[in-house]
Amino acid sequence: ITAAAEAWARGAAALPKPWKPQKPVLPVEGMRNVLITSALPYVNNVPHLGNIIGCVLSADTFARYCRLRNWNTLYVCGTDEYGTATETKAVEEGLTPQEICNKYNAIHADIYRWFDISFDYFGRTTTPHQTTIAQDIFQRLLARGFLLQDTVEQLRCENCQRFLADRFVEGTCPFCSYEEARGDQCDKCGKLINAVELKNPQCKLCRGVPVVKPTQHLFLDLPKLEERLEPWLEQSWATGDWTANARYITRSWIRDGLKPRCITRDLKWGTPVPLDGFRDKVFYVWFDAPIGYLSITANYTDQWERWWKNPQQ
Repeated sequence: ITAAAEAWARGAAALPKPWKPQKPVLPVEGMRNVLITSALPYVNNVPHLGNIIGCVLSADTFARYCRLRNWNTLYVCGTDEYGTATETKAVEEGLTPQEICNKYNAIHADIYRWFDISFDYFGRTTTPHQTTIAQDIFQRLLARGFLLQDTVEQLRCENCQRFLADRFVEGTCPFCSYEEARGDQCDKCGKLINAVELKNPQCKLCRGVPVVKPTQHLFLDLPKLEERLEPWLEQSWATGDWTANARYITRSWIRDGLKPRCITRDLKWGTPVPLDGFRDKVFYVWFDAPIGYLSITANYTDQWERWWKNPQQ
């Protein structure tokens, strides 16, 4: 408090000169380098005040604070554009998924500009960089034995001639009997659901009754990572600033034992899977979307790895 009072008494003229980073903003040796991301907003809607307050505004406030502290700061964000929600919206509006993405990316960008959100770069996930980086990560996982293949019982709509990904099917939740549960989770009780467990399932496109059929998919072999993940978590909890909620959720996952997680989907709109036997599939959006933070930075600067693979700075 005394230091703040003295600084106030000295006036603005005595403050350090504001740091003006070069463009593009890159880590600087000897400075505090801060990379900030907002959760990528999904592209199938118009953002409202709650969305902005929920993640964008808080990150923007922190970015402004960091710049006032003369920390070398990069703040990036962008729209999350792949997955079934985009395909569903495209069907609703009679547009292609790409047209939906172009339309809503522009709306999002305009709204954030209107709010004067101080992004250094606002991008999107439907880019060549996204494909390159996501497929590279996939190939590395494959080469290191962290992927496995399995047969999955999946709902197929014979009328639409397609397997139904999570959001293309709805029915009654097997846990709480909510009648509008999706094929991946119930919005009422919050439980994760396998689509074939739904009671009275319906295809959201034609309202037909789907049938259960087998299909091949690729899984991230999370149990293989458990041994090296646990010591890393202990160290990270001890040295980092995890919230109590984040610690609790992570501990519950570890306590229950990690399960293999499916990372492919029978869809057209997504990053293609670069493996024979799976080239008609795309990556599941929750495998693909977090990689968007990297690819958006790569669209901002070809030296993106200096931010994402540079723990020393």
